[in-house]
Amino acid sequence: MACAPRIEPERLVRDIRDWADELGFDGVGITGCELADDERRLLAWLAADHHGEMDYMARHGVRRSRPAELVPGTVSVISVRVQYWPESAAAPWSVLGDPERGYIARYALGRDYHKVLRGRLQRLADRIEAAVGPFGYRAFTDSAPVLEKPLARNAGLGWVGKHTNLIDARSGSWFFLGELYTDLALPADPPHAQDHCGRCRACIDACPTGAIVAPYQLDARRCISYLTIELRGAIPVELRASIGNRIFGCDDCQLVCPWNRFARSARLPDLAPRGGLDAPALTDLMAWDEAEFDARTRGSALRRVGHTGWLRNVAVALGNAPPSTAAREALAARADHHSAMVREHVAWALARQRARSAAPESSEVRVGPESAKLPRPTETGDPQ
Repeated sequence: MACAPRIEPERLVRDIRDWADELGFDGVGITGCELADDERRLLAWLAADHHGEMDYMARHGVRRSRPAELVPGTVSVISVRVQYWPESAAAPWSVLGDPERGYIARYALGRDYHKVLRGRLQRLADRIEAAVGPFGYRAFTDSAPVLEKPLARNAGLGWVGKHTNLIDARSGSWFFLGELYTDLALPADPPHAQDHCGRCRACIDACPTGAIVAPYQLDARRCISYLTIELRGAIPVELRASIGNRIFGCDDCQLVCPWNRFARSARLPDLAPRGGLDAPALTDLMAWDEAEFDARTRGSALRRVGHTGWLRNVAVALGNAPPSTAAREALAARADHHSAMVREHVAWALARQRARSAAPESSEVRVGPESAKLPRPTETGDPQ
């Protein structure tokens, strides 16, 4: 049963927006629980096995698309976003263009976003409770079966682009999403009904592994973020070369998106790059033992991949790096690692290093289009 606020709902919503801004959220919107069309798309995506080994995507059934079944009593969803673009980090294309360095997705350079957003969502809930009295709620940040992007779209925070990320015309797509499921009957914002991707297909063409199989359709099994983070076993051999030096996630589809010309820098200090990992040397990373990995990734989303996954990813990147004695020595030091998975990827990388040393390849590195060549949004909003 919905809770009856002590104050007028429209006034409460205005207060929620003010409190959200004070807490560092860069956008807030409110929506209901209707996700029928998105549920059909989710079920079709699962039926096509595009989720790969992410069994959790199907484990909760339709509770992912039915908020009131996941959290009984949910009436309204407060959706928030937080910008994370790290202005002070090394330029992405510069890192991608240096195959001796590892590229880490920009979202993972600061403090773990799960902790950053959850803490602020809890403080937002505390503010609401102080105003209306006890109410039912649960806070989520990419941590439960929640259709975050459709909910954010329905709350007016942007549209889902062809790369399947949420885009806002005024600030791009470099942001995290979070939600408060509540039993408060709040007036909903109008959904973001217009798609401004137009004829642009920059993200589709830029994907290194062809994971965007059609506009608005992502096959996670080919996505570098999935391969380097979610996948626990061996990375398919046929995809390793295309991964290049991306060792944790991939940003290419966002880097080429013309709407990210308007990206805003992160304003929360917790999201600033730390640990010197915005352009790290691959040979240094391969030398990390488990204790150093734990110490260097403490409080970071990088911890998710684990030490063996880390070595697997770095080994692939070293296999793609220019042939060098340093790269071969770094790999050889892990040739007898206790993990069979690590050993297999190290062996692949060593063989690739040796073969390329015997018959050197072109030194040219594909790092994506120059920003000057990107399609530009028109006055009506559609990139041309």
